[in-house]
Amino acid sequence: MIGVYVAGDSAVHRARPGVKLAVLLAATTALLLAARWEVVTAGALIVVAVGLWAGLGLRGLGRLVWPLRWIVLVLTPVQAWLAGWERAYVVVGGLVVAVTAASLVSATTRVADMTDAIVRIVVPARRIGIDPERVGLVIALAIRSVPVLLDGLRVVREARQARGMRLTPDTLLTPLVVRAVRHADRVGEALAARGIDD
Repeated sequence: MIGVYVAGDSAVHRARPGVKLAVLLAATTALLLAARWEVVTAGALIVVAVGLWAGLGLRGLGRLVWPLRWIVLVLTPVQAWLAGWERAYVVVGGLVVAVTAASLVSATTRVADMTDAIVRIVVPARRIGIDPERVGLVIALAIRSVPVLLDGLRVVREARQARGMRLTPDTLLTPLVVRAVRHADRVGEALAARGIDD
């Protein structure tokens, strides 16, 4: 979410995060339950319209969809072969619309605002022993850890290339896992030092 957010002052940006999450939940549920090509098409048109309204433009919307290209290329022929082209359109198109809608929420909502909204949603669960503030802390730490791990991956990849070593999954994953564990240890020590957790 850190890298997805696009600053703006549109009505979509100003809408409350809780409202956006509720609309997203309702829209993705409708896509799942209806499972019709008309609903998928309408959903795609709505997502495009909201994205343009938010000021992202077609290029900005394209950046939200682009990471799904391999899923689309792999799933579409498989679904078409198993259940026909209409079913493939419903399944793959519904997935693309749902993920793009979720990305649109991330692109128009600051991480801090999203975390606060999730904490407010979890408040009723306090009665069954769930601490909303702790949930918010976990979400914030998880989001903050993503760029740290991506940077670690970049450092490991560049180090391997500088030494002329082949880039294989094991030569990338092993040092990355070590870095991730070290990062988790440092975060845990910082939390313990502040008395946040045992």
